[in-house]
Amino acid sequence: MIYRILAVGDVVGDEGMDHLSKHLRMIKKWKDIHFTVVNGENAAGSGILPRQVEELYQAGADVVTLGNHSFGKQQIASWIEDDPYLLRPANYTGRMPGKGWGIYECGHIYIGVMNLIGRCGLDFNADNPFAVAERTLRVGKPVFTLVDFHAEATSEKLAMGYYLDGKVSAVWGTHTHVPTADEQILPKGTGYITDLGMTGPVHSVLGVQTEQSIEGFLGGLPGRYKTAEGPCKMQGAVFSLDSATGLCVDVERIDVR
Repeated sequence: MIYRILAVGDVVGDEGMDHLSKHLRMIKKWKDIHFTVVNGENAAGSGILPRQVEELYQAGADVVTLGNHSFGKQQIASWIEDDPYLLRPANYTGRMPGKGWGIYECGHIYIGVMNLIGRCGLDFNADNPFAVAERTLRVGKPVFTLVDFHAEATSEKLAMGYYLDGKVSAVWGTHTHVPTADEQILPKGTGYITDLGMTGPVHSVLGVQTEQSIEGFLGGLPGRYKTAEGPCKMQGAVFSLDSATGLCVDVERIDVR
């Protein structure tokens, strides 16, 4: 049987949250989606609030992943301990609350979801993501294993994809908020894309007001970044996975405006 997994790129601010809420269930029905993973680390701009986690579930997310802004809002620290569907990077140090790996029931099968953070330009006292991924995969063997690799460098993301090729069902990148056009099935059967893109304002710099971002690059004082207004997009990818092999048979980018 073919299972279709929807991965949604970083949700940015209230605008991104509203756009997701309006369109996610429609897309799930249209694409006949069985399981949905949403990266929500920018839902509150920097970080995510407990109420926003609940809103993402209500919108149709099965699992919410995070990244370098996992604890941008301190209120999430206690919440994440009790929420099995909210993941922060598994290679964060052991002193951080929460977990980065979960196995979830989906109909008659189980799906594992792993969240990792890169170290090229994003070293938040993180352990080696490659070594952590390898250790985590020894814990259990669900039918499908999905990996959200929240990383800056395309080289690190590609290396992770090839490292896990044939060992997991799909690897996708998040964090840079710009979708890449390299969706593919790697040689040993793992679905891959370097970055999903983002869910938020179309006319923005990674979701931020353009004037503020430009001012920062000019050397001025842009102030606290604010989410841009205007029309939004929801970007991500659909991975079609074969339950007989646990591997990917198709990858399709989505961009809903």
